[in-house]
Amino acid sequence: MATSEDYRTITQEELEELKESISTQDLSSAADTIKHFLQQRDRVELNIAVTGESGSGKSTFVNAFRGLGDGDEGSAETGVVETTKEPKAYKHPKYKNVTLWELPGTGTQNWKPHEYFEHVQFERYDFFIIIASDRFRECHADLAKEIKRMKKNFYFVRSKIDTSIDAAMRKKSFNEKNTLDKIREDCVNGLREVGVEDPVVFLISGLYLSKYDFNSLQERMEIEVPQHKSHVLMLAVLNITAEIIESKKKALEKNISRVALLSAGVAALPVHGLSVVVDVALIVNEALKYKTAFGLDKESMKRISIRSGKSTEFLMSVMKSVVCAGITASSTVLQLRKTSVYANEEAVERVVSFIPFIGSAVAAGLSFVAVSYMLKKVLNEITEDARNVQIASQK
Repeated sequence: MATSEDYRTITQEELEELKESISTQDLSSAADTIKHFLQQRDRVELNIAVTGESGSGKSTFVNAFRGLGDGDEGSAETGVVETTKEPKAYKHPKYKNVTLWELPGTGTQNWKPHEYFEHVQFERYDFFIIIASDRFRECHADLAKEIKRMKKNFYFVRSKIDTSIDAAMRKKSFNEKNTLDKIREDCVNGLREVGVEDPVVFLISGLYLSKYDFNSLQERMEIEVPQHKSHVLMLAVLNITAEIIESKKKALEKNISRVALLSAGVAALPVHGLSVVVDVALIVNEALKYKTAFGLDKESMKRISIRSGKSTEFLMSVMKSVVCAGITASSTVLQLRKTSVYANEEAVERVVSFIPFIGSAVAAGLSFVAVSYMLKKVLNEITEDARNVQIASQK
């Protein structure tokens, strides 16, 4: 399993083992080996616990985070009566290594934090979302203190904000910002009264996740989880705001050098035709990963259509990139040949100087530059499509 220290780096030992392995394989098998190597490094498990009192909106949050509506296939059961007696796992529909766990409700008369954590297997979770649909109470504070004592992160979420806003709109003096500020202040003061120091509360609507504080919550989680899990979290988050799309692009950009480094290592091997086959496989594989991460695959587009009320055809009409229309091995080969023309000797030498264990092979430098250029181009185009779809879905 990757750690935060090694997630972004391919060691010389790993590269040498990989080169030795593929040097005896045929071209197709070598390409598969490379893809498997990258996929294994991306399969870091992330377990998110969602807890709170009965009827607070835990199930709706679990569903919304995964891009599902209440009642959709695979969604968590919702209702005012507590439906969860044991921790229940809900896999992300696209990233099976990401699991949201709906925990049993807290706040009963016999509720004891240490017994609760033993029951729900505390060590399993990377961080906790503590949800309340009104004021936070002593049971929430006790939960937070126990989580803090065990050195894990937690986030207070005040749910059902859309309902609170709807109720406040009936007043002649209604002002949305003032209403949100008052709700936040009440929540913070309530937590301070029960012994929580400097609480931060995120205002969330499970029905309208792009509104209010979900973006701030996502940013906070991304910063505080370990780096190797932060990358997985970023991929799994819905592309519901321009800020999330930009953050996702930056996270994927950091991965480009890692992929290009693999390409360069393979290019240095004296196996005719291997470099092109692997480069094409890498680029196609990454392009498909980008489409999935930005929710531009067919299944995700269907969900966006249902959620937004816009037709799939309309949403797809704003996607302009050739990549989203379909990327093939033959089109990638053509683009790689064009790209290599621009990989001049000065650029190659500069790249090679940063990859000392590959050596000074011009082929390695050419491959690194070409694959880097192609992946950045593909990522830019897909990001622009994601922005267009996000804007179109919210018109």
